[in-house]
Amino acid sequence: MLARELGYRFLDTDRIIEERCGANIPWIFDVEGEDGFRQRETAMLTELASEPKTVLATGGGAVMRSENHPLLKQDSVVVYLKTSIEQQVERTRKDRNRPLLQNDDPEAILRNLFAIRDPIYRELADIVMHTDRKSPRLVVRQLVNRINPRTPRHRRQVRKEGRHHV
Repeated sequence: MLARELGYRFLDTDRIIEERCGANIPWIFDVEGEDGFRQRETAMLTELASEPKTVLATGGGAVMRSENHPLLKQDSVVVYLKTSIEQQVERTRKDRNRPLLQNDDPEAILRNLFAIRDPIYRELADIVMHTDRKSPRLVVRQLVNRINPRTPRHRRQVRKEGRHHV
């Protein structure tokens, strides 16, 4: 949604890795382990980080390798979509495509991951967007206004307001 609003293209590193491997992420984790997947992720970031006018979605663990940090920051606006543990539990409850959460206590895993990753996310982020109890449309609208207030949507709004005052 954000890419569409900005007039950019959208790329998802996890989806591209799956397409190129011909296997889903849980299978990659099973066969290559987390380190093997993270190596693929770094290679993908190396390839895609400098793509212009692109919204690049990464998996949550991409920040765990320090060599990814300059790739993520390279000519980019880094957005941290911050969500409470409760929301994360709710959103991932039925998701079987998250290997790190496939155990008896996914909430404990999420709490641990948050404790480790949150400081890194905050350090890398240009924008921290709290997403609890917000619709995707509202999050996108707020992000667009912070990233680029001169988007087509902004110009339409200005024109609309201009006609309204005439």
